[in-house]
Amino acid sequence: MKGLVIDRPNQVWQTDITYIPMFRGFMYMNAIIDVYSRKILNWSISNSMDKQWCIELLRDTIAQYGNTEIHNSDQGSQYTSSEYIEVLKEHDIQISMDSKGRALDNIFIERFWKSLKYEKIYLNPPNGGLDLYQMVTEYIEFYNTKRRHTEIGKVPPDQIYNTKRIAS
Repeated sequence: MKGLVIDRPNQVWQTDITYIPMFRGFMYMNAIIDVYSRKILNWSISNSMDKQWCIELLRDTIAQYGNTEIHNSDQGSQYTSSEYIEVLKEHDIQISMDSKGRALDNIFIERFWKSLKYEKIYLNPPNGGLDLYQMVTEYIEFYNTKRRHTEIGKVPPDQIYNTKRIAS
């Protein structure tokens, strides 16, 4: 992705999994972000990091938003599994994986994790899976529709995603 000009929605998606601490224990969250608009397209929470969970999120996102041109992830076993790769190939999606030690390749989803954790999760740790789900739902609604992002013209991701997508 180095040197690639990203100038439209659904050109590049990034995905990642993060650890979400809770009042008691932890869970995992997987999300897919549109790089151009910074819109969180889809997300899911689980108590395990199995590849089927990631595949379902990818399939659901494609069903809702159509195909991306390029799908970027790290080299986690979920994303390098033959089943995950097959979903990308059957939709003619170009595969991009971060180089070893290149956390900046996936910077947009990493920035989202930091925002979610510092602006919502760490302030009031969730008390169980349902509480976590409600907190994440609220935060993503805020993040996509109200939170202004300096890097995309001080507007919310939905505004960029929807305006540019309609114009295309």
